[in-house]
Amino acid sequence: MDWSWLPEYSDKLISGFWLTIQLLVICSFLGFLLAVPVGLVQVTGPKYLSVIARGFCTVVRGTPLLIQLWLIYYGVGELFPGIEGIRESFLWPVLRAAFPYAVLAFTLSIAGYVGEVMRGAFAGVPKGELEAARAMGMSPFKVLWRIWLPRAVQNVFPTLAGEVVLTLKATPLAATITIYELFGRSTEVRQDTFLVYEPLLLVAGIYVLLTGIIVVIFGWLENRIPKPSVA
Repeated sequence: MDWSWLPEYSDKLISGFWLTIQLLVICSFLGFLLAVPVGLVQVTGPKYLSVIARGFCTVVRGTPLLIQLWLIYYGVGELFPGIEGIRESFLWPVLRAAFPYAVLAFTLSIAGYVGEVMRGAFAGVPKGELEAARAMGMSPFKVLWRIWLPRAVQNVFPTLAGEVVLTLKATPLAATITIYELFGRSTEVRQDTFLVYEPLLLVAGIYVLLTGIIVVIFGWLENRIPKPSVA
């Protein structure tokens, strides 16, 4: 095994590592935020929003993430240069970069999968708890914020951890649209050094380490969530 290349490429690998972390954290946060209303409207309605949300989840879950990523980057991204004056606007530095399109694609993917998870989680909260909260005079927003959402998240917390891990393992797809995250940097190493196993083994080890950290963090958070008392 030849690791003599590591000091020379360490800076690039570190930058790729932090870009992977940024992509994971931003997309997971935004995806979970979007998943809550996507899951909620499928349970509460109105019907037209429920149909839209269900269709969104079906499309996202039924198509490969790579295709979604390419449609957004090579499809939607190519529409903006044709708009008159867009290149001179303050939006152009953002619209011409690949990172925002990757964030959008990964966020929508997470929202589609977690939205379906949250649908089941919201539906699984005992109706008696919600009726008791309403009987105490809580507004619909308070019922959602203080009772319904916490209980739903509590029921599916291990599943949410799994979705974050799956998103982490999907981040190498960003390299296909010129985002040099961790896997993209390892590809540079392989192209420059003609080494195959060493860069890939290093990256695989880092992903295993990150997966372990995610599992530990979510396990710690799960243990801090108050458990419902059993009568």
